Amino acid sequence: MSSNHVKSLLYFSDMKRSSRNLIAFLLLILVWACTKVPITNRRQLNMLPEGQLIDLSLSSYASFLKKHPAITAGAEATMVKSVGSKIEKSVSAFMTQQHLADRLTGYQWEFNLVNDEEANAWCMPGGKVVVYSGLLPLTKDETGLAIVMGHEIAHAVARHGNERMSQALVTQLGGIALSVAVKDQPGMTQDIFLQSYGIGSQLGMLAYSRKHETEADKLGMIFAAMAGYDPQLAIGFWERMAAKGGAKPPEFLSTHPSDQTRIQAIKQFMPTAMKYYKPESK
Repeated sequence: MSSNHVKSLLYFSDMKRSSRNLIAFLLLILVWACTKVPITNRRQLNMLPEGQLIDLSLSSYASFLKKHPAITAGAEATMVKSVGSKIEKSVSAFMTQQHLADRLTGYQWEFNLVNDEEANAWCMPGGKVVVYSGLLPLTKDETGLAIVMGHEIAHAVARHGNERMSQALVTQLGGIALSVAVKDQPGMTQDIFLQSYGIGSQLGMLAYSRKHETEADKLGMIFAAMAGYDPQLAIGFWERMAAKGGAKPPEFLSTHPSDQTRIQAIKQFMPTAMKYYKPESK
């Protein structure tokens, strides 16, 4: 056997070994990153450490409140904090029941109302929740607000933003680690983060998938029900949104289609949500 032949065999042997190692590594990543969404048990791929996202949310949240100071007095601000506090307790109770309390590690809840005409609300990883004053005429009352806040908190707890940001980092920054992205591309990373969690209408939100919306609807109804709010009133809320017809949708609904398919899915899930309804908790 010639020396060239031997070298070729060794080369291909190394290539096969490298391929096997790469496949094994990727499988380990998939096993490590794959989790299941509460209620639906859908497997999701979250490539970003949640702790790093919480750290990023703290700086983003502080920057946001500098530009949009929180309303600290008045009945509406009190209502936002009261509803938020009740849903916080129901989220903690539900996740503990599902043996998923670790998903709330690092959460330091805050609920603030800001003066902004946009009809918007969002929840960052770590439990930083903001409601815009322009949303309140649409929610109408405490229960309507609970439905929306439960929905937005559900997106965070289900780690939908992590999924969206993971995908965006892959497509826009080549899948580099979040810590590297923050260091090398801080501006773009910040924009991707804000888009992923629907913060700042000028950025344009990354669209939630239908699966994400269904999961947030279901989890949000459960969170509201456990907090003492009748989940059946969610139907009326989304019907009001659908009735807006050709009007420009509110900002927080720009990627949250409120059509008959969604309402029908909510109605179908209602018997399950009602099992969690505890009116005495309100």
